[in-house]
Amino acid sequence: MSLSPGKMERMKRLAWPNGVIAALAMDQRGSLDKMLAQARGCDRKAITPEMRAEFKTAVSKHLSPHASAILLDPEYGLPAARVRHPGTGLLLSYEKSGYDNQRPGRLPDLLDNVSVKRLAEDYGADAVKLLIHYTPFEEARIDGLAVNDIKHALVERVGAECETYQIPFFLEFVGYDHAGGSEKSLEYARIKPEVVTRSMAEFSKPQYKADVLKVEVPVNLQFVEGSSVFQGQKAHSRREALEHFRRAAEASSKPFIYLSAGVPNRQFVESLEMAAEAGSDFSGVLCGRATWQDGVARYASGGLAALEEWLAGAGVESINAVNGALGAARPWTAKLGLS
Repeated sequence: MSLSPGKMERMKRLAWPNGVIAALAMDQRGSLDKMLAQARGCDRKAITPEMRAEFKTAVSKHLSPHASAILLDPEYGLPAARVRHPGTGLLLSYEKSGYDNQRPGRLPDLLDNVSVKRLAEDYGADAVKLLIHYTPFEEARIDGLAVNDIKHALVERVGAECETYQIPFFLEFVGYDHAGGSEKSLEYARIKPEVVTRSMAEFSKPQYKADVLKVEVPVNLQFVEGSSVFQGQKAHSRREALEHFRRAAEASSKPFIYLSAGVPNRQFVESLEMAAEAGSDFSGVLCGRATWQDGVARYASGGLAALEEWLAGAGVESINAVNGALGAARPWTAKLGLS
């Protein structure tokens, strides 16, 4: 496989010189509002656009020097993009926060006043990120159309846009229980490896034109016997979990990086250590809340000064803990046979 010269140039801006992607995610919107409101003990409506932008800007200022790239949103994250470290690449989100909860299937939607052209040419993005909620088990239909076929078509459109403007396409997919159960349950933990593995295989197909897959860890460590966060109910033994890491990695013909999915920092680091033990050929991370979420309470109680103090100390330690677990990561070019 090969990349166009335009995509290749931009990809190099998103990775360290060794080809590993150590990216920081700060494009949260609805979830950030929820965290801030809970920490402040207020209604989510009390969280202002200025507060979102201030929080994102502080995170970018203090943590982007320790990241190869930062993911932001064009709604509230552009001030944060302007203060990022000069050597840090920029990914921008294309989707609206959340999903359609009025119809089945968790359908995504794109931002109304944004296009790939604008993300690349007006906002200076080095890559475009699209998030969809996806499970290969989804059977719902809307007006006679299969929900997953609707999602496939959306991804194809975004991939074609990115191809036109020679900008890398990072596709993120987050699994869910098609039967309506909790993604934190033992029942879902048992099927999560299949959800992740089959999704990685699907979106490796050439029609989507995805350049990097942003994927979940294929197991929930809380249900892996022997993990540090094991809660007593077993979905997988450690040996089985390592095999799930291997199977998922083998299912992808595209470079892939792990997302942290909001788990605590230590749990995410342990997941990366298991990926390394399994021989997963992941190319890095795009890690958000596992790095900065403990700063939310500081911001809620002490404002910007307290947040910046936390970021400069514990925040830097958190992102460096993740970076320290990337020793086994492979260059993003390896999956493509370019290195």
